Amino acid sequence: MTTPAASAPRIPEAVHRRRWAILGVLMLSLLIVVLDNSILNVAIKTISTPAPTGLGATQSELEWAINAYTLVFAGLLFTAGLLGDRLGRKKVLLGGLAVFGIGSALAAESGSPTQLIAFRAVMGLGAAFVMPATLAVLMNVFEREEQPKAIGIWAGGVGLAIAIGPITGGVLLDHFWWGSVFLVNVPIVLLALALMLWLVPDSRDPNPGRVDPVGVVLSVVGLVLLVYGIIKGGQLADFTDPTVLASIGAGVLVLAAFVVFEKRSDHPSIDVTYFKNKVFSAAIGAIALVFFALMGVTFFSVFYTQSVRGYTPLQTGLLMLPLAAAQMIFAPRARLVVDRFGNRATTTAGMIVIAAMLAAFATLEADTPIWLLEVIFFLMGTGMAHIMTPVSVVIMQALPREKAGSASALSNTFRQVGGALGIAVLGSVLSAAYRNGIEGKLGALPAGLRDVAGESIEATLGVAAKLGPRGEGLVAPANDAFLHAMHVTALCGAAVAVVGAVVVALFLPGRPTQGQRGQDEPELVAAAE
Repeated sequence: MTTPAASAPRIPEAVHRRRWAILGVLMLSLLIVVLDNSILNVAIKTISTPAPTGLGATQSELEWAINAYTLVFAGLLFTAGLLGDRLGRKKVLLGGLAVFGIGSALAAESGSPTQLIAFRAVMGLGAAFVMPATLAVLMNVFEREEQPKAIGIWAGGVGLAIAIGPITGGVLLDHFWWGSVFLVNVPIVLLALALMLWLVPDSRDPNPGRVDPVGVVLSVVGLVLLVYGIIKGGQLADFTDPTVLASIGAGVLVLAAFVVFEKRSDHPSIDVTYFKNKVFSAAIGAIALVFFALMGVTFFSVFYTQSVRGYTPLQTGLLMLPLAAAQMIFAPRARLVVDRFGNRATTTAGMIVIAAMLAAFATLEADTPIWLLEVIFFLMGTGMAHIMTPVSVVIMQALPREKAGSASALSNTFRQVGGALGIAVLGSVLSAAYRNGIEGKLGALPAGLRDVAGESIEATLGVAAKLGPRGEGLVAPANDAFLHAMHVTALCGAAVAVVGAVVVALFLPGRPTQGQRGQDEPELVAAAE
């Protein structure tokens, strides 16, 4: 009696033998894309310092330096994935890395905040082509039974980048100029390109989707107009200004046109019918709100630790370690909590923890013991870990299996957009509250200096340093105004997290039995179609 032949391997033997080396190269590519944003978080205070130390960037220019990367990245993610399927993932990955490396070198040599913003957008363009291609290549070099393990290691690369980014940034800023946080990408990109040419096989989709240029342009233009209006409102401390209202209104109209166009298109960038599924919509919303809170709190906490508390960039990077450590510890174990208590209870509890920790920022003062900040960061990371893992599973299960790629891309897009809006909205609240708090203390300054000094705490401290002994009286009022602004901003972030908790409590599934799971599946598919 003959034994049945095992199913033929899908992956060529030569590729299968080097699959783990290929995964290492893919993780190296992913590492620099994620690392760059977490490195920048500790450098924003240095970049805001007047020349020659930094670029003298204002609060709004710093927000744009971060958001130029994020908005271009999020806006092009879908199109980049489709081009990879059409042209070949290896080609797109190599091209994306090369553009990212060129953008990094140019950003390092920026002579003004405007140049930095432009070159950050170039980096975002390159990154948009790297991230979807790494996952697509991974799926094509591992057999099906090894894919979950490989994806777990790939996702661990993101946690590693979040952890080492601020420390790397701190070490570089302690020894080199601010541009080193971008220049460090160039040798890593060159190494990744060489290894990729040698190791990574090319692959493409035999039936690729059509590119949607109109949808891409509408989504990017709409988001940029909306974010510009929000940031401008914070800069002016006046959200009723005609320019602010016109920009926000135009952004909303363009995004509405994007939704209408996508509904009618036969090859949409984003299939908006997915959002008819309330479970899917709630899960995507939860991801966006988590990153809204995380990016916003990271933005103002750097100024708290460096400007108010006087820590160096390296010390600030080390202070942020508990946030990353908690995610690395609890994210792999969050599934056990979901098995015990269900998706809804786990995610709602995670959102409530994040809301409570944001509210706790409103209690921090200039002399608060620093270990309390560490506890807040650790608990915030714990809350995030118990949201991201179950929500990611819910997103992938809420749509039919053949839509897994679209679900993953949507999750990434909303994570980036949520982060961009978090920096724009919470950064604008911080800026407006700071200007309102410090304006009354700047009466003795000349009119021209008064406006500059009211932009941010770094601007005030920069003016105070130039004035010498006459400016020393501005330091204490600047710290007081910043702490008040941080408290207001933290409470706004907490309110957003509470809204997120209500949404997931109402719409996420609980803990279905095996029988219910089988009954629910057709309903989820129907809701998505």
